[in-house]
Amino acid sequence: MKGLEFSSGRVPLAIDLAIKIATVGLLAWAVANPDLPQFRDKAFTGRAIAYPIALLILPVGWWLFGRRRIPFPVGADILFGLPFLIDVVGNALNLYDAVDWWDDANHLVNWALHTSAVGLLLRYGHWTPATRAALAFGYAVTSAVLWEFAEFVTFVPNSPEAATAYVDTLFDLANGMVGGLIGAIATSRLPGAATLRLE
Repeated sequence: MKGLEFSSGRVPLAIDLAIKIATVGLLAWAVANPDLPQFRDKAFTGRAIAYPIALLILPVGWWLFGRRRIPFPVGADILFGLPFLIDVVGNALNLYDAVDWWDDANHLVNWALHTSAVGLLLRYGHWTPATRAALAFGYAVTSAVLWEFAEFVTFVPNSPEAATAYVDTLFDLANGMVGGLIGAIATSRLPGAATLRLE
């Protein structure tokens, strides 16, 4: 656990863990109360499966492949986990239906956050800043497209949103790409961390 202690400290790790616990807790509440209006027709069974898996990707990947080479990237893990928490909080508070701009802001901010997480991880490679920015932006575009595919398959066809799905999808993709570009450029300007290794 030396790498974990070196990289983070208790406060960042506590924040990281709190994000995961809060996300899973809200997902469990949504699945247990599917008839509440804010959770109806929002594919929360799929979210309850996919989100916890996504929250474990970075810790498990680090444990299996990176713990002997780099410290635990707690900052990246926090940035990667926050969008999932923001999404379930927004649904729990019914912000997607009550606030017109919430969905657009979510795509912009959330893609900036998890693309920044990817950008931080890319600092451990030997790429130039421009290459790191391009790779992170490529991740942002790919994940934005895959998210829209998943969203359409899981709940758009049988929901009232089907009539406006095309325009909404285009705006979501645009916001996700802009947010991803911001995160990619911002993290590419940070110094590389490839020289950080555990002794």
